[in-house]
Amino acid sequence: MEQYRSPRWLPGGNAQTIWPALFGRRHHGAPLSFRRERWTTPDGDFVDADWLDETAASRVPGRPKPGEASSGGAPGVPAGPGADIRPLLVLFHGLEGSSRSHYVQAFADWARRHGWRFVMPYFRGCSGELNLAPRAYHSGDYEEIGWMLAQARLRHAGPLAAVGVSLGGNALLRWAEEAGDGAAATAKAVAAISSPIDLAAGGHAIGRGFNRLVYTRMFLRTMKPKALAKLAQHPGLFSREKLLAAHDLYAFDDVFTAPLHGFEGADDYWARGSAKPHLHRIRIPALVLNARNDPFVPGASLPAAHEVGAAVTLWQPAHGGHVGFPAGRWPGHVMTLPDAVMGWIARRL
Repeated sequence: MEQYRSPRWLPGGNAQTIWPALFGRRHHGAPLSFRRERWTTPDGDFVDADWLDETAASRVPGRPKPGEASSGGAPGVPAGPGADIRPLLVLFHGLEGSSRSHYVQAFADWARRHGWRFVMPYFRGCSGELNLAPRAYHSGDYEEIGWMLAQARLRHAGPLAAVGVSLGGNALLRWAEEAGDGAAATAKAVAAISSPIDLAAGGHAIGRGFNRLVYTRMFLRTMKPKALAKLAQHPGLFSREKLLAAHDLYAFDDVFTAPLHGFEGADDYWARGSAKPHLHRIRIPALVLNARNDPFVPGASLPAAHEVGAAVTLWQPAHGGHVGFPAGRWPGHVMTLPDAVMGWIARRL
């Protein structure tokens, strides 16, 4: 992936972002199926998690049958000496993502083909049901990431690795930074893909020109109604008028995301939530992958080798777009991305 080049038939960062998300093939064989589990949070709310349903999907020949190493117990929970000790991949989705997102499907397919377990926890409000607490999710939510990883750890006996995509990748890196040496007790390795690790640079980039017309509108189309539903649930939480007037992510974060999560405003949130200034604090193997033609993440904002610690590996290919990295003949596929990233992770387990 360090030397990745996009197919000649798909030039440019925007094309490499949009086409794979809409049309790229994302799995081999039978469609993927997920089993949903609900986790109760310490503040009385809930988080939903989609586990790859191995019993409903075709298996890779030669791999253990799901559960054949288990000695009983509740689904997804380690059951003592006979518990399933295959590796588990925990994937954190991007802004407004779901298990239907092309990158989630591609990584879940990789897990299915290689005999790994897979789970994707939803950030609050993204699973199709409004969460209960007066909060949502944000790019620097490392405490929530840590809690989700702990829940996955409780339910799995084998080694665990985590991948975060876009917003989820920045939050995952923030967790690894804050956890320091303690991160190794939970995860063997982490990877962040197309993550805006300089939130201000990414936030301003998505608010200009074509990005504002296409991507900003797409995100706000779902984010604003959910914010208004949160206001109806908790009257007085923020200004409805300012929310309706927000036409970019800076304004949205300033009136909604920042104050709901303890920040003074969008500038404070973007500064304190960014992973880039703290990459030297990471103590477990961490891969940070960003295409230099990503429309959301300016190449000039990406870290250089001297700005990260010894545990961090930087991949910054010239091509790929935002969570695109298409490959193959037209209409292409998106399986090269998980093959490369998970190959890197697997070598570090």
